[in-house]
Amino acid sequence: MKKTATQKGNPELIQALNEIEKEKDISKEILLEAIENSLLAACRNQYGKSDNVRVCLDRETGEFHVFLDKLVVEEVEDEIMQMSLTEAEVKYPGSSLGDTVSVEATPKNFGRIAAQKAKQVVVQRIREEERKVLYDQYYTKAKDIVTGTIQRYNNGVYNVNLGKIDAILTTQEQVETEEFEPRERVKFYVTEVKDSPRGPRIIISRTHPELVKRLFEAEVAEIQSGVVEIKNVSREAGSRSKIAVYSNDENVDAIGACVGQNGARVNAVVDELRGEKIDIIEWDEDPAIFIEHALSPSRVVSVDVDEEEKTAAVVVPDYQLSLAIGKEGQNARLAARLTGYKIDIKSETQSEE
Repeated sequence: MKKTATQKGNPELIQALNEIEKEKDISKEILLEAIENSLLAACRNQYGKSDNVRVCLDRETGEFHVFLDKLVVEEVEDEIMQMSLTEAEVKYPGSSLGDTVSVEATPKNFGRIAAQKAKQVVVQRIREEERKVLYDQYYTKAKDIVTGTIQRYNNGVYNVNLGKIDAILTTQEQVETEEFEPRERVKFYVTEVKDSPRGPRIIISRTHPELVKRLFEAEVAEIQSGVVEIKNVSREAGSRSKIAVYSNDENVDAIGACVGQNGARVNAVVDELRGEKIDIIEWDEDPAIFIEHALSPSRVVSVDVDEEEKTAAVVVPDYQLSLAIGKEGQNARLAARLTGYKIDIKSETQSEE
């Protein structure tokens, strides 16, 4: 390819792109292609948005050239798109009608234009790639726990730094009884990671039931290994949670594994949840037995289950009725959510009436 006198290369550009590739882990080729496309768009505007314009960028020297691919015709009707056979035979010996010849059309001021476009494109692509890297990094955190540092509290929301990005803890995702101080480190459940022009938008929660589940997974080795399973969690954030667990090994006590020696494991979760009470329930495939366990700490006399209607009639000792129902109905509510059954609780005296 013959070089024009106005093009002397752009080694500074290539050097800059090499450094960006190394430091930002953004492919130099991707940046070069983006620069070419940007220049191509500018050139097409200059030539009436013609489709026969090509921009070539030398990957070694950073030198730019603009070409017009012209069709060889007998009589020229469009000087940008066509070249006469007579002219083609002189400039491109051996040309014939219907051939396509490449004519260099690099503007005199193209070096300055190219430099401006290159800078714009590189800055934009760096922003896009950094946003993409951040999104890819935090997308994997969705439905999991992250540890963040409280930055500030303003207009009812907490601004939380997660390392390379900030997240917002909205009022809806806050536990009413919890208050945090600046620079305090707190665990959150990531409910969703959304992409946006300004970067990943991370939605975090302190109220989600899955936060309890993930905290136990982090504390209990038997859950991590799959020996113990968490079947379900019901929660009234800041007050009380019930968690149903099951052991796949008859030699392993699921509840004992979650409680830990001297209560160490469950206490670690309770501490993270700022004193929230946790009932660890043994799951059972028999819904009657599972419902009986779910109403703990109350004793149960009988459970009559309708599996089709998903309802259960439960009888408890007279002196256990208030315990079974719980303060403001909380125990019964959590048990119903945990089991998936609508539970009607009566005392022995009430059941006999």
